[in-house]
Amino acid sequence: MRHLMGVLGVLAAGVLLAVSAAMNWRFGYQLGKTELDGLIYGSASAAADCLKALVPFFFFAAIRNKMWSQAAAAAVVGIVMTAYSLTSALGHAALNRLDTTGQRAAEAQTYKDVRADLARAQEQLGWVPQHRPASVVQSDLDNARNQRPWAWTKGCTDVTGKQGRDFCQSYHGLTAELAAGREAEKLSVRISELSGKLSSASGSAVMAEADPQAAVLAKLSGFSIDTIQIAMTVFIALLLEVGSCFGMYVAFSQWRMYDDMAPAAPVMAAIATPVITAAAAVAAPVRETVPAQITAKPRSGANDNKTAPATQRIVPMAPETDVERFYKESVQTQDGSSMTATELYEEYCAWCEEKEKEPLALPTFGREFGDLGVQKAKLGGRVRYIGIALKGARDLEEDKKLTAFKDKAA
Repeated sequence: MRHLMGVLGVLAAGVLLAVSAAMNWRFGYQLGKTELDGLIYGSASAAADCLKALVPFFFFAAIRNKMWSQAAAAAVVGIVMTAYSLTSALGHAALNRLDTTGQRAAEAQTYKDVRADLARAQEQLGWVPQHRPASVVQSDLDNARNQRPWAWTKGCTDVTGKQGRDFCQSYHGLTAELAAGREAEKLSVRISELSGKLSSASGSAVMAEADPQAAVLAKLSGFSIDTIQIAMTVFIALLLEVGSCFGMYVAFSQWRMYDDMAPAAPVMAAIATPVITAAAAVAAPVRETVPAQITAKPRSGANDNKTAPATQRIVPMAPETDVERFYKESVQTQDGSSMTATELYEEYCAWCEEKEKEPLALPTFGREFGDLGVQKAKLGGRVRYIGIALKGARDLEEDKKLTAFKDKAA
């Protein structure tokens, strides 16, 4: 699982790094006066972005090795590279956001204009009087022109008599009805065209706001839309820069957490040899002989000046760690035996719970237990400690009695 998480982290960090490098490339390419200059600036910008991702490795490695001058140089390089990459990311993000919002604003305004034209056309169509279809009215007009009153009145230009007036009045009514029908047809065609434009409009054009995200955040925060847009542009740039700068370092730390548990050398079979541990070596106090100081006594004779006999003193030892105590109380050397690192750590956690102590993390425990001199090997894909076994209940009881006896003797 940890390998899968590490691979996914590296892939995600690689995508962020590729996006940031592409933005730097475009920014640097636009600075060139000629094609060659653009390629030079673009390549330098992309290389600077890649170097930015390696700076954390160099910086923390220099600090770990106490190489302060190299750490300072790495910090300066990282600051300069990050600042340059941040400016290019800000420019690219701002340009894209302004282009997108501007296009949305234009589409939204066009959509509003079309809707206004449609409403106006529908309103004008409502003003048109009741009428028959224009083709029917045109047919009636053609019939009227074939009648005798049309000739008497000279096309309704010389009206005399009641019959002529009635005929011309009817003729002009048909003419008005025909005009209304034709106007209605024009408005209907116009309404159909506008309706088609509205139906083909995209979703972004229908939105009331050119930047809905900024509009919502502005309403929630109380800031203006321009302030929110600037903040979002900066946030996107920081997302890319922080992710591309520290993403690889964080992803590779997934494997570095388990470096302490890696075997020192592969062993194909268990070695049946006794293991001398550092804990056993320090189990007993170390004594050293120190010559006593010479004390002067009142002289009563020629040979009365004698030195005091040599005495011994116990050299104070460093306090035992919890790992050393666990080893002495719960683990014994046994030829041909071995324990996995997981089993040993679980026993250590149980021992800490019994002693009401806070257990160490697995990597720290593995490092301190390895310092005791126990041989460690990787067998069957699992880390094992060779030549040790847990003490049985009888051994633990004897150790407790021995400890109690020593306490009484003291």
